[in-house]
Amino acid sequence: MSAAPPPAVARTAALLGRPALSATPVGGGSICDAYRVELGDGGTRGGPATVFTKALDAAPADFFAAEAAGLARLRATGTVPVPEVYAAERDVLVLEWIEPGTPDRAAAERFGRGLAALHESPAPSWGTPGEPCYLGPLPLTSPRAPVADPAAWPRFHAEHRLLPLLRAAVDSGHLSPRDARDVELLCDRLDDEAVSGPPQPPAVIHGDLWSGNVHWTTDGRAVLIDPAAQGGHPETDLAMLQLFGCPELPRVLAAYEEVRPLPGRQARVPLHQLQHLLVHAVLFGGGYGAQSGAAARAALG
Repeated sequence: MSAAPPPAVARTAALLGRPALSATPVGGGSICDAYRVELGDGGTRGGPATVFTKALDAAPADFFAAEAAGLARLRATGTVPVPEVYAAERDVLVLEWIEPGTPDRAAAERFGRGLAALHESPAPSWGTPGEPCYLGPLPLTSPRAPVADPAAWPRFHAEHRLLPLLRAAVDSGHLSPRDARDVELLCDRLDDEAVSGPPQPPAVIHGDLWSGNVHWTTDGRAVLIDPAAQGGHPETDLAMLQLFGCPELPRVLAAYEEVRPLPGRQARVPLHQLQHLLVHAVLFGGGYGAQSGAAARAALG
């Protein structure tokens, strides 16, 4: 590189002990700076020729460590492909570079079946007790002591997901009083199975499964990236896929439900989209506050 490399690229070279020959900015995210970095000869150390590096100025000390832990949590299930982690430091995360491709029917169906298998993987508790977890740049809380009771999900979801995000959206001025009241009303009624559905134990979920975090590859895979992996409700992942659209989504969902049928799920989609709508209301404002209120009212029926 003729000019001085960006700090994240220089850090990548230092961490991997190899010179950075070139760096190309990579788009697609709204939080971190990201680069495709070509590395020079590693000598006896070897290693990849190309890596993916992401950085965030003033990131919390555990921000990238939490993402690396989330990828490890997904990898440990043996159900879905995730990138290898080469370095996770306070200021930078270095991952395997995976060449992007175009999804087709076969890839979509493999993704749906893999996601169903992921959701069959039991988690030890709701959330990530004792460990950090972030949804985008926002920290998520968990119960201090592990809670795995299937009947505890409604209270966990209200107290550790919806209500903290509701308060942040109200404080930012991005949620109207009426919409805030309806989100609170939904939280009060989550123990009603007519609203939240039948109890189920915590499963390993991706936690932030919008289409941008499904990386389609040249070899026909859907590699999952940028997780907020935790013990959660599988319908949250599926609802997030539906919120902003996903290539070949009908095939993904059909393949999923061949393996893991979910009767009545469609009626619960607004409930499981609400968390992500509130995140967007906090971060971006716009119409997401109104959409949050509409989702709460739809979930209440």
